[in-house]
Amino acid sequence: MKISKWLDKKEAEGIDVSHIKLPEDLANDEAPAETIYFKEIRPCSILCPGSHPFATIERYGHWFYCRGRDKENGPHTTKPQWWLFTKDSELAFKTAKMHIEKSG
Repeated sequence: MKISKWLDKKEAEGIDVSHIKLPEDLANDEAPAETIYFKEIRPCSILCPGSHPFATIERYGHWFYCRGRDKENGPHTTKPQWWLFTKDSELAFKTAKMHIEKSG
């Protein structure tokens, strides 16, 4: 089953899918149709293995998967990843930019 169909099904069941966790098999089996936004704060080298703050928006059918990691002190972060599923592209962009600008 595709991610967009699974989200539609859960939404039809009356579940708030905005912060739902995808089943592992579903999350690993499908690549997004497109990545429409990506920004990362990486002041160290490209080879740095640390976790860096970022925000991205990926599209799965008519759903937008907005996710990222907020900044802490210093170039790396241990903060947990945040995410949002929405059909509203404006909300996805607003959320991603708010998180990365708060980080930058």
